[in-house]
Amino acid sequence: MLSKGGYMLIKNAIICDVNGEKESDILIEDGIITQIGQNLLDEDFIDAGGAYFMPLLVDTNIRLLDSTLNSKNIKSISKKALKGGVGHLILNADSTPSIDNEVVLEFAQHSLESLDGAKVDLMLNTLKEDMSLSDIAILLKKGVIAPYMSTIAKNNLAIKIAEYSQMYDVTLFCKAEDNSLINSGVMLEGDISSKLGLAGIPNLSEVLHVSRMIEIARHFKIKILFKSIASPRSVSLINSAKKDGVEVSCEVSIHHLISSDESCEDFNTTAKLDPPLASKENMLSLQTALKNGEIDILTSLHQPSSPVNKEVAFYDADYGCESIEEILSLYYTKLVKTKMITMSELIKLTVQNPANSIKENAGTIKVGDKVNALLFKQDSIIKISNNQSLYNKEELNGKVTTTFQDKIITKFS
Repeated sequence: MLSKGGYMLIKNAIICDVNGEKESDILIEDGIITQIGQNLLDEDFIDAGGAYFMPLLVDTNIRLLDSTLNSKNIKSISKKALKGGVGHLILNADSTPSIDNEVVLEFAQHSLESLDGAKVDLMLNTLKEDMSLSDIAILLKKGVIAPYMSTIAKNNLAIKIAEYSQMYDVTLFCKAEDNSLINSGVMLEGDISSKLGLAGIPNLSEVLHVSRMIEIARHFKIKILFKSIASPRSVSLINSAKKDGVEVSCEVSIHHLISSDESCEDFNTTAKLDPPLASKENMLSLQTALKNGEIDILTSLHQPSSPVNKEVAFYDADYGCESIEEILSLYYTKLVKTKMITMSELIKLTVQNPANSIKENAGTIKVGDKVNALLFKQDSIIKISNNQSLYNKEELNGKVTTTFQDKIITKFS
């Protein structure tokens, strides 16, 4: 249900942001939080019943259906994201068509108008299909939020991309992968790939290029966000560089924290992800890194595919799985309820840090702010019913019941 809301009192909520949790009432007037306190009074109110009142999530690693860039897919992902508690998402640039020229950018920007769900921003693909540079400067000036590059780029191109990132003071979103090592592989190289008789991708595909790009970040003094890291060794390299003052950060998906390559057993194509799921040992090491504060950003790594592209032989199946519609419930059940991290730490990883990567401030709830929040009922149970989800038929704790975006209030049944 969608309604215009100018004046709203929320009672009996638990305000949760990066600073902690507190029980409180919240008064919203014309889309602005005007009061936070106990025993606020008004005839028109929502009884939160102890639900979390928290910032909407920000996700920096989202793909459209079959990676196809069109208005229908953008509108669809915007609605689905809001249902999962995501209020702002950044679309990956290597779509079809790729966001690497003005014509595609203008087409995509036109599709962002009048969305009914999450705010959608775009990144640009710094490399064209022929491996030449795109018009990076022009696209950044025309409103693209960040440049994206795959490390299949040769050193001379990577250096030019770094120079543009330095010139425009933007974070470079970087996918660390080795073209010669990923071409034939379809999952992680290891015992499970051998058992299934599938070609594997070695960990080195990622680690080698994380190391390379750290040195580029060090030399040019630029910010790099490494996208969807899967190797604990990569996390270690990134954190060592941080201690040296290099401005690099690490994004990891929820799937790589709670699922391993064992999920690929029985040729389960929903477990065919890019990057591939790690070994169980490495999955546990990633969990340790999360607990130790060595991971900066969490993502749903939402990569939806049509059944015709997914319900086929493992080797031929598209990469990715769906997770955006239940992502906050997934984070809460798998990471917070298990005491891997606190709810405030989750907000830092899914709101504050990803927002900071695109020069925005988010993650706090305070008087004077435009409201950009949700109500999350922790004691609700939802059951996933989606064949394209790694967690199909699982029960999760918590449900997004209401979102507040400026003057727009959206309620979910």
